[in-house]
Amino acid sequence: MITPQTIEQIKNRIDIIDVVGEYVKLKKRGANYLGLCPFHNEKTPSFTVSPAKELYKCFGCGKSGNTITFLMEHDKMSYVEALKFLAARYNIEVEETEASPEQKQLQQASDSLYIINNFAQKFFDEKLFQSEEGQNIALTYLKERGFREDIIKKFQIGFNPSQRDELAKALLQNQFNKELLPKTGLVVVRNETELIDNYRGRIIFPIHNNTGKIIGFGARVIGKADKAPKYINTPENEIYVKSKVLYGSYFARLAIDKANECLLVEGYTDVVSLHQAGIENVVASGGTSLTTDQLRIVKKYSNNLTIIYDGDSAGIKAALRGLDMALEEGLNVKLVLIPDNEDPDSYVNKVGAANFQNFVEKNKKDFILFQLEVMLKDAGNDVTKKSEVVNHVADTLSKISKAEDFTKLQEYIKQCSSVLKIDEGGLTNLVNKLKRDKIAKDEKRLPFEEANFILQQTQQPEDVLDDNFLLLNQDEAHEKNVLRVLLEYGLRNWDEQKTMAQYIFEELEQFSFDNIHLGNLFNDYRTRYEQGLQPDAKSFLYHPDDTVRNLVMSITVFPHELSQKWDERLEGMNIVNRDVSHQDVEISISFFQLKKIKKMFEENQREIEHADFEKQKRLIDIHNNLKEIEKKITKKIGTVIMK
Repeated sequence: MITPQTIEQIKNRIDIIDVVGEYVKLKKRGANYLGLCPFHNEKTPSFTVSPAKELYKCFGCGKSGNTITFLMEHDKMSYVEALKFLAARYNIEVEETEASPEQKQLQQASDSLYIINNFAQKFFDEKLFQSEEGQNIALTYLKERGFREDIIKKFQIGFNPSQRDELAKALLQNQFNKELLPKTGLVVVRNETELIDNYRGRIIFPIHNNTGKIIGFGARVIGKADKAPKYINTPENEIYVKSKVLYGSYFARLAIDKANECLLVEGYTDVVSLHQAGIENVVASGGTSLTTDQLRIVKKYSNNLTIIYDGDSAGIKAALRGLDMALEEGLNVKLVLIPDNEDPDSYVNKVGAANFQNFVEKNKKDFILFQLEVMLKDAGNDVTKKSEVVNHVADTLSKISKAEDFTKLQEYIKQCSSVLKIDEGGLTNLVNKLKRDKIAKDEKRLPFEEANFILQQTQQPEDVLDDNFLLLNQDEAHEKNVLRVLLEYGLRNWDEQKTMAQYIFEELEQFSFDNIHLGNLFNDYRTRYEQGLQPDAKSFLYHPDDTVRNLVMSITVFPHELSQKWDERLEGMNIVNRDVSHQDVEISISFFQLKKIKKMFEENQREIEHADFEKQKRLIDIHNNLKEIEKKITKKIGTVIMK
């Protein structure tokens, strides 16, 4: 882990205008800067950057964050990668906490594998373009397949000569660890000690991680495979786990984000051909069944997944695998089947880029309805098989569990029941039963509160709100507002004796937060303050926990900007340049307290209704005291507003 001291140095050196300005043309508007949003297409600028708060906010698409999250969102970096990128930019030496001997050993092995793979890629590149065998056989084959040299170089495609141990000798001559080499899959051990090349006479496709580092290789035979496998892939090791990799994701990530759609194909050559045709939002599963981790890679960039597979029975079965997992991840999945025994690679070369894109747009099938169509065709007139289809479809629909997908689920139930020719209410009941069964099963593994939260989310869509839900949201708004003023003004002086943070702590001593996350953030701030760490919004915006960062962002990001025209309308008031921090703190605390007092009133009233005479007298006294406190707070609010 990167040390807090290094993070502090990076935080102090960051200039959000400097970093974001490299991606967005910014113009100064008052205290802020304005430009066209890089996250969605727009003609009128709505992307605002505040150098004072070190935050950005797009009022068009809603994206917001700080310098770190901008790099994470735009360049698809991890939190640590973004920190290291900024450290390198500002010439800051990165210090990391001491790792255990096991962690050090793992890190050393990973670093060595990256270095070996990098060396091998350069070796393969040289053999493809500079050796006689590479030019005459491999490069000629690639060009016959329609690949241009620029796209070959972009994907770093290479060639392993057919000689028994040419790569193995080169690796040993460069003093790479002989014990580590077989882990890479580049070489295999024969006769206990002899190393020979594993990918002899094959085209080599490097596999990159999301930062562009080579983590493995796919090696393809030239021409048709006879007895040998068509592809040989790197065995799993410290840096390569096939279930967590999508080929081409490094090259496709920005295009997927821009198009808000990911195209998924099976093979390496499918990806390369589509990129060459200008269709860059495409990745490949590498011929394996889709996994949850691969789907989460897609979800990082877009919620829309379109699977493009061969139209034969094997392609259809491959496409249908992983559907339930995709639904559980909240992805919107479509399917396109390539006709005439073609694959995406051959089809785009046959019809051209424009026709290929038109075909994809016109032939997208809804995944669930297509699956239903295939299963019904297989079932024929068999009543038992039709019953199995109903249960299977209900199980699939039960995976759509998020509240925001409620309308989508209802529409699916309506369409599926029509196709199946069964009662819509009956299918709804079956889907709900399967949902409840899953929740009951999960409850055995989850804490009660978490399981109860899941139950609430699956029972009711977000747009169906009762009075209690609205009341909760209002309470949360006041709680967030108190944290906003604490983060923004906490280190300023309230008066000669105390800071604003101390004033807020005193005023809220008798009150608590209903939202546990906001309460934890308040307590975290107080702990840091009492330790003398000078906490503010900026320090929390660079917190290693993304949950905390996102929460602070939601509290501090500017929802509205104060127009300078107010100065013109209210002569002499000088609204823009006035220090309104004291009023802001007082109003925020007063409304927070008032809301809590109201809740106490309601609880006290309920107790009065069910109490005996003696207890009622005590509760009435409490009621009167609360009323006095309420009057004082209301008076204070009026005074503050009139200032």
